[in-house]
Amino acid sequence: MRFNRIISVMLHPIVIPTIGVMLYFLLIPNNFGSKQKLAVLGLIFATTYLIPLFILILFKKIKLIKSFRAETISERKIPVIVMIILFYLLGNTLQNIPNLRDLGLLFYATSLGLIFIYLFFAFKIKTSIHLLSLGISTGFFMVLGSIYSQFFLPVILVAFLLAGLLASARLHLNAHTTKEVYLGFLFGILSPFVVFYIL
Repeated sequence: MRFNRIISVMLHPIVIPTIGVMLYFLLIPNNFGSKQKLAVLGLIFATTYLIPLFILILFKKIKLIKSFRAETISERKIPVIVMIILFYLLGNTLQNIPNLRDLGLLFYATSLGLIFIYLFFAFKIKTSIHLLSLGISTGFFMVLGSIYSQFFLPVILVAFLLAGLLASARLHLNAHTTKEVYLGFLFGILSPFVVFYIL
């Protein structure tokens, strides 16, 4: 049980975007200096980690959620709406910077993935946001492979292995059903492709 909790925390949805962007800077040729990369990473870390954490603390304080895990669909609705807006604005910001359009795609895809999550609420399905986040990163590197005519096989293989480990952890913690885990990862992978073909 403890191991499963550790995996869930290490691969938490608010951690994955920063890791994905770090990998992007390591793998994709760019003209950014170290300070510029740190500035971009700082912006992304603040927007995808610090602000969501602050929002969860605030929502718990005013009793919109009972715990930071937001276990029920009703508790997840408002935080997910806030995240959809937040990631869309971040995507919009990065999309308007010529050398960062790839990252704009990543955060537009995250916003779209969260829209899918919200739509599933109508069917009483609490799709896994953990697996959605990892799926989005996986799909993002698949799209990048198409853009740059490279195949990031090691990254994609590791992402699939981590997804399996994370899915197992979420199931052992009784956080989701098997269907909710699969739907999260599937729609996560699809989101970057949808955004890529729309943009």
